[in-house]
Amino acid sequence: LMVAITVILAAVIASFVFGMGSSVKKTYNVAVTATQSGNNVIVTLAGGPDVPSLQGINVTCYSSTGTNTTGTLATTVGATVSLQCGSGGADRVLVVGEFKDGTQQILLDTFV
Repeated sequence: LMVAITVILAAVIASFVFGMGSSVKKTYNVAVTATQSGNNVIVTLAGGPDVPSLQGINVTCYSSTGTNTTGTLATTVGATVSLQCGSGGADRVLVVGEFKDGTQQILLDTFV
């Protein structure tokens, strides 16, 4: 009886654990950098193994003065976009990648 209960319990746990794994989405690995240059924020696509899966990159800069600036970054390694955004130190840069499978992922969320 103990062996039967152990086998049934193991089967229930295994079906629960393996069922959860199918709902986990793929995490993409793409490197993006942001630097401040005067009143401009320069965002650069540095590379990564999942760059070929990119369909588009949206960049938003939230200035410490309350203004928002948006732009798009090309999906080729080394591509840059310059956004006029504040004076540095407290400007938030949010970079979101859109991939060919329809998912979106935050690639960079930092202050410059």
